[in-house]
Amino acid sequence: MWQQLMDVLGKIGTVYDELAKLGEKKRDALVGIDMEGLAKILDTEQLLAAKIQKLEKQRGNILQELAKHSGLVGENTKALDFYKAAPSRAVEDRLIRLHKTLSKNVDRALTLRENNNILARGALDAVSKKLNQLAGTSQDPGYGKGGDVGFSNKKAFDFKA
Repeated sequence: MWQQLMDVLGKIGTVYDELAKLGEKKRDALVGIDMEGLAKILDTEQLLAAKIQKLEKQRGNILQELAKHSGLVGENTKALDFYKAAPSRAVEDRLIRLHKTLSKNVDRALTLRENNNILARGALDAVSKKLNQLAGTSQDPGYGKGGDVGFSNKKAFDFKA
């Protein structure tokens, strides 16, 4: 069982590393406004997310089985404390290394995701502003009856012509 846990932790860490590398490519696609490349990246991200979900389920099942046999699991048991129940010091050390690598990869992937979200929102805001300029739409200085932001449209074109 412990070997299975090490295998799953290693696989999850690898997938998060792939996700982080994909996040870097996503950033480049967002900056370069490469929509075709971005679409491919998003498809690959979905596949990786599904892999992570499957591996996390496996990890949960393995941990439940190990918890039954170790007797160390309580409501506030941390993973690093749980690893002390490993059959040998070598297994415990390996689990700790895998855990730290996984944490590092998850943090990296989350940071890249947050940065990419900021880039995407900025790009969408810029596109929206430009479209509003072209359409002659502007935001009203006050709010509407329901507290919604109001917009005004200039008639830039004579549609009856």
